[in-house]
Amino acid sequence: MQLTSYGHCLRGVVSRELLRFVHQRSRFVAALVRPLVWLFVFAAGFRMALGVAMTEPYQTYVLYEVYIVPGLVGMIQLFNGMQSSLSMVYDREMGSMRVLLVSPFPRWYLLVCKLLAGTLVSIVQVYVFLAIAYLYGVQAPLAGYVLVLPALVVTGFLVGALGMLLSTFVRQLENFAGIMNFVIFPMFFLSSALYPLWRIREGSYLVYQIAALNPFTYAVEMIRFAMYERFHAVAISISLVTAVVLLGLAILAYNPARGMMARKGEGGE
Repeated sequence: MQLTSYGHCLRGVVSRELLRFVHQRSRFVAALVRPLVWLFVFAAGFRMALGVAMTEPYQTYVLYEVYIVPGLVGMIQLFNGMQSSLSMVYDREMGSMRVLLVSPFPRWYLLVCKLLAGTLVSIVQVYVFLAIAYLYGVQAPLAGYVLVLPALVVTGFLVGALGMLLSTFVRQLENFAGIMNFVIFPMFFLSSALYPLWRIREGSYLVYQIAALNPFTYAVEMIRFAMYERFHAVAISISLVTAVVLLGLAILAYNPARGMMARKGEGGE
Protein backbone atom coordinates (compact mmCIF):
# COMPACT_ATOMS: atom_id res chain seq x y z
CA MET A 1 0.00 0.00 0.00
CA GLN A 2 1.38 3.37 -1.02
CA LEU A 3 2.38 6.05 1.45
CA THR A 4 -0.16 8.44 -0.06
CA SER A 5 -2.94 6.02 0.90
CA TYR A 6 -1.89 6.28 4.54
CA GLY A 7 -1.98 10.05 4.20
CA HIS A 8 -5.51 9.93 2.77
CA CYS A 9 -6.58 7.69 5.65
CA LEU A 10 -5.10 10.03 8.23
CA ARG A 11 -6.70 13.06 6.60
CA GLY A 12 -10.07 11.31 6.46
CA VAL A 13 -10.07 10.28 10.13
CA VAL A 14 -8.86 13.68 11.32
CA SER A 15 -11.34 15.55 9.11
CA ARG A 16 -14.21 13.44 10.40
CA GLU A 17 -13.29 14.15 14.01
CA LEU A 18 -12.85 17.87 13.38
CA LEU A 19 -16.18 18.08 11.56
CA ARG A 20 -17.88 16.27 14.42
CA PHE A 21 -16.32 18.75 16.83
CA VAL A 22 -17.45 21.74 14.73
CA HIS A 23 -21.01 20.46 14.53
CA GLN A 24 -21.16 19.73 18.26
CA ARG A 25 -20.94 23.34 19.45
CA SER A 26 -22.19 22.42 22.92
CA ARG A 27 -19.13 20.19 23.32
CA PHE A 28 -16.84 23.14 22.56
CA VAL A 29 -18.70 25.44 24.95
CA ALA A 30 -18.68 22.84 27.72
CA ALA A 31 -14.96 22.25 27.23
CA LEU A 32 -14.32 25.96 27.82
CA VAL A 33 -16.89 26.69 30.54
CA ARG A 34 -15.52 24.04 32.87
CA PRO A 35 -11.94 25.38 33.19
CA LEU A 36 -13.07 29.00 33.00
CA VAL A 37 -15.36 28.49 36.00
CA TRP A 38 -12.40 27.07 37.90
CA LEU A 39 -10.21 29.96 36.83
CA PHE A 40 -12.65 32.77 37.65
CA VAL A 41 -14.51 31.31 40.64
CA PHE A 42 -12.08 28.94 42.32
CA ALA A 43 -9.13 31.32 42.12
CA ALA A 44 -11.32 34.17 43.38
CA GLY A 45 -12.38 31.98 46.30
CA PHE A 46 -8.72 31.31 47.01
CA ARG A 47 -8.10 35.05 47.18
CA MET A 48 -11.02 35.53 49.58
CA ALA A 49 -9.75 32.69 51.75
CA LEU A 50 -6.45 34.52 52.04
CA GLY A 51 -8.25 37.67 53.08
CA VAL A 52 -6.75 39.73 50.29
CA ALA A 53 -8.52 43.07 50.21
CA MET A 54 -9.55 44.57 46.89
CA THR A 55 -7.16 47.48 47.42
CA GLU A 56 -4.14 45.33 48.27
CA PRO A 57 -1.61 43.85 45.83
CA TYR A 58 -2.58 40.59 44.19
CA GLN A 59 0.81 38.86 44.27
CA THR A 60 -0.39 35.68 45.98
CA TYR A 61 -3.65 35.62 44.05
CA VAL A 62 -1.95 36.11 40.69
CA LEU A 63 0.70 33.52 41.49
CA TYR A 64 -2.01 30.98 42.18
CA GLU A 65 -3.80 31.85 38.92
CA VAL A 66 -0.54 31.40 37.04
CA TYR A 67 -0.05 28.04 38.75
CA ILE A 68 -3.57 26.74 38.15
CA VAL A 69 -3.81 27.52 34.42
CA PRO A 70 -1.59 24.57 33.32
CA GLY A 71 -3.65 22.30 35.56
CA LEU A 72 -6.82 23.51 33.84
CA VAL A 73 -5.15 22.88 30.49
CA GLY A 74 -4.65 19.31 31.65
CA MET A 75 -8.32 19.22 32.66
CA ILE A 76 -9.37 20.19 29.14
CA GLN A 77 -7.29 17.42 27.62
CA LEU A 78 -8.42 14.86 30.20
CA PHE A 79 -12.10 15.52 29.59
CA ASN A 80 -11.59 15.64 25.83
CA GLY A 81 -9.76 12.30 25.90
CA MET A 82 -12.67 10.70 27.70
CA GLN A 83 -15.15 12.42 25.36
CA SER A 84 -13.32 11.05 22.33
CA SER A 85 -13.48 7.59 23.85
CA LEU A 86 -17.19 8.05 24.41
CA SER A 87 -17.55 8.72 20.69
CA MET A 88 -15.66 5.48 20.01
CA VAL A 89 -18.19 3.55 22.07
CA TYR A 90 -20.96 5.27 20.10
CA ASP A 91 -19.27 4.46 16.78
CA ARG A 92 -18.92 0.85 17.86
CA GLU A 93 -22.63 0.65 18.68
CA MET A 94 -23.58 2.27 15.37
CA GLY A 95 -21.20 0.05 13.38
CA SER A 96 -18.95 2.79 11.97
CA MET A 97 -16.02 1.67 14.14
CA ARG A 98 -16.32 -1.83 12.71
CA VAL A 99 -16.26 -0.43 9.17
CA LEU A 100 -13.12 1.54 10.02
CA LEU A 101 -11.30 -1.38 11.63
CA VAL A 102 -11.93 -3.80 8.74
CA SER A 103 -10.26 -1.44 6.27
CA PRO A 104 -7.00 -2.68 4.67
CA PHE A 105 -4.91 -0.38 6.87
CA PRO A 106 -3.18 -1.79 9.96
CA ARG A 107 -5.34 -1.66 13.04
CA TRP A 108 -2.64 0.11 15.07
CA TYR A 109 -2.42 2.84 12.43
CA LEU A 110 -6.18 3.45 12.47
CA LEU A 111 -6.19 3.73 16.25
CA VAL A 112 -3.23 6.12 16.20
CA CYS A 113 -5.12 8.24 13.65
CA LYS A 114 -8.12 8.36 16.00
CA LEU A 115 -5.86 9.39 18.86
CA LEU A 116 -4.17 12.07 16.78
CA ALA A 117 -7.55 13.46 15.71
CA GLY A 118 -8.75 13.63 19.32
CA THR A 119 -5.48 15.25 20.38
CA LEU A 120 -5.78 17.95 17.70
CA VAL A 121 -9.30 18.75 18.89
CA SER A 122 -8.08 19.09 22.47
CA ILE A 123 -5.22 21.36 21.39
CA VAL A 124 -7.67 23.70 19.64
CA GLN A 125 -9.69 23.88 22.87
CA VAL A 126 -6.55 24.50 24.94
CA TYR A 127 -5.35 27.44 22.86
CA VAL A 128 -8.78 29.08 22.90
CA PHE A 129 -8.77 28.74 26.69
CA LEU A 130 -5.24 30.14 26.91
CA ALA A 131 -6.29 33.11 24.76
CA ILE A 132 -9.19 33.86 27.13
CA ALA A 133 -6.90 33.48 30.15
CA TYR A 134 -4.39 35.83 28.48
CA LEU A 135 -7.06 38.49 28.03
CA TYR A 136 -8.09 37.92 31.65
CA GLY A 137 -4.53 38.79 32.70
CA VAL A 138 -3.06 35.34 33.37
CA GLN A 139 -0.16 35.40 30.94
CA ALA A 140 2.77 33.09 30.29
CA PRO A 141 5.89 34.03 28.32
CA LEU A 142 5.08 34.20 24.61
CA ALA A 143 7.63 31.49 23.83
CA GLY A 144 5.87 29.25 26.35
CA TYR A 145 2.76 29.09 24.16
CA VAL A 146 4.91 27.49 21.46
CA LEU A 147 7.05 25.30 23.73
CA VAL A 148 3.97 23.83 25.37
CA LEU A 149 2.73 22.34 22.08
CA PRO A 150 4.81 19.10 22.27
CA ALA A 151 3.67 18.64 25.88
CA LEU A 152 0.05 19.00 24.75
CA VAL A 153 0.58 16.34 22.08
CA VAL A 154 2.06 13.89 24.59
CA THR A 155 -0.68 14.58 27.14
CA GLY A 156 -3.36 14.24 24.47
CA PHE A 157 -2.03 10.83 23.50
CA LEU A 158 -1.73 9.78 27.15
CA VAL A 159 -5.30 10.57 28.17
CA GLY A 160 -6.67 9.56 24.76
CA ALA A 161 -5.00 6.14 24.94
CA LEU A 162 -6.34 5.71 28.47
CA GLY A 163 -9.85 6.51 27.29
CA MET A 164 -9.45 4.20 24.30
CA LEU A 165 -8.37 1.39 26.60
CA LEU A 166 -11.35 2.00 28.89
CA SER A 167 -13.72 1.97 25.92
CA THR A 168 -12.87 -1.68 25.28
CA PHE A 169 -14.41 -2.62 28.63
CA VAL A 170 -17.76 -0.97 27.85
CA ARG A 171 -20.39 -2.56 25.62
CA GLN A 172 -23.15 0.03 26.02
CA LEU A 173 -22.92 3.80 25.70
CA GLU A 174 -24.82 4.54 28.91
CA ASN A 175 -22.33 2.54 30.99
CA PHE A 176 -19.37 4.65 29.94
CA ALA A 177 -20.43 7.74 31.90
CA GLY A 178 -19.99 5.91 35.20
CA ILE A 179 -16.51 4.73 34.25
CA MET A 180 -15.59 8.27 33.20
CA ASN A 181 -16.54 9.62 36.62
CA PHE A 182 -14.49 6.96 38.38
CA VAL A 183 -11.46 7.84 36.25
CA ILE A 184 -11.61 11.57 35.48
CA PHE A 185 -12.24 13.01 38.93
CA PRO A 186 -9.72 10.86 40.86
CA MET A 187 -7.07 11.50 38.21
CA PHE A 188 -7.68 15.24 38.30
CA PHE A 189 -8.13 15.89 42.01
CA LEU A 190 -5.44 13.44 43.09
CA SER A 191 -2.80 15.27 41.09
CA SER A 192 -0.86 18.52 41.19
CA ALA A 193 -3.32 20.24 38.85
CA LEU A 194 -4.74 22.48 41.61
CA TYR A 195 -2.05 22.46 44.30
CA PRO A 196 1.69 21.74 44.31
CA LEU A 197 2.80 18.39 45.66
CA TRP A 198 4.55 19.96 48.64
CA ARG A 199 1.29 21.63 49.67
CA ILE A 200 -0.60 18.34 49.28
CA ARG A 201 2.02 16.62 51.41
CA GLU A 202 1.47 19.13 54.21
CA GLY A 203 -2.25 18.37 54.17
CA SER A 204 -2.22 14.58 53.75
CA TYR A 205 0.74 12.30 53.20
CA LEU A 206 -1.52 9.55 51.84
CA VAL A 207 -2.99 11.85 49.20
CA TYR A 208 0.53 13.04 48.38
CA GLN A 209 1.66 9.44 47.77
CA ILE A 210 -1.29 8.79 45.49
CA ALA A 211 -0.67 12.03 43.59
CA ALA A 212 3.01 11.15 43.22
CA LEU A 213 2.00 7.85 41.59
CA ASN A 214 -0.62 9.46 39.36
CA PRO A 215 0.72 9.75 35.77
CA PHE A 216 -1.57 12.72 35.18
CA THR A 217 0.48 14.63 37.78
CA TYR A 218 3.54 14.35 35.56
CA ALA A 219 1.58 15.32 32.46
CA VAL A 220 0.42 18.49 34.22
CA GLU A 221 3.96 19.23 35.45
CA MET A 222 5.28 18.75 31.92
CA ILE A 223 2.74 21.29 30.64
CA ARG A 224 3.43 23.69 33.52
CA PHE A 225 7.19 23.67 33.06
CA ALA A 226 6.93 23.98 29.26
CA MET A 227 4.60 26.99 29.50
CA TYR A 228 7.19 28.82 31.58
CA GLU A 229 10.14 27.83 29.39
CA ARG A 230 11.54 25.18 31.70
CA PHE A 231 12.45 21.53 31.19
CA HIS A 232 11.26 18.75 33.50
CA ALA A 233 13.03 15.58 32.39
CA VAL A 234 11.31 13.29 34.90
CA ALA A 235 7.81 14.51 33.99
CA ILE A 236 8.53 14.19 30.27
CA SER A 237 9.98 10.69 30.63
CA ILE A 238 7.12 9.37 32.75
CA SER A 239 4.49 10.94 30.50
CA LEU A 240 6.06 9.50 27.34
CA VAL A 241 6.45 6.02 28.81
CA THR A 242 2.90 6.05 30.16
CA ALA A 243 1.49 7.20 26.81
CA VAL A 244 3.35 4.45 24.94
CA VAL A 245 2.30 1.74 27.42
CA LEU A 246 -1.36 2.81 27.37
CA LEU A 247 -1.36 3.02 23.59
CA GLY A 248 0.14 -0.46 23.36
CA LEU A 249 -2.49 -1.86 25.72
CA ALA A 250 -5.29 -0.15 23.78
CA ILE A 251 -4.04 -1.56 20.47
CA LEU A 252 -3.78 -5.00 22.06
CA ALA A 253 -7.30 -4.71 23.48
CA TYR A 254 -8.70 -3.78 20.05
CA ASN A 255 -6.99 -6.77 18.43
CA PRO A 256 -9.75 -9.17 17.28
CA ALA A 257 -7.56 -12.19 18.04
CA ARG A 258 -6.92 -11.21 21.64
CA GLY A 259 -7.93 -8.63 24.22
CA MET A 260 -11.38 -7.44 25.23
CA MET A 261 -12.72 -7.23 21.67
CA ALA A 262 -12.12 -10.93 21.17
CA ARG A 263 -13.84 -11.83 24.43
CA LYS A 264 -16.88 -9.76 23.50
CA GLY A 265 -17.00 -10.99 19.93
CA GLU A 266 -16.65 -7.48 18.53
CA GLY A 267 -13.51 -7.89 16.51
CA GLY A 268 -15.21 -6.92 13.32
CA GLU A 269 -13.45 -9.58 11.30
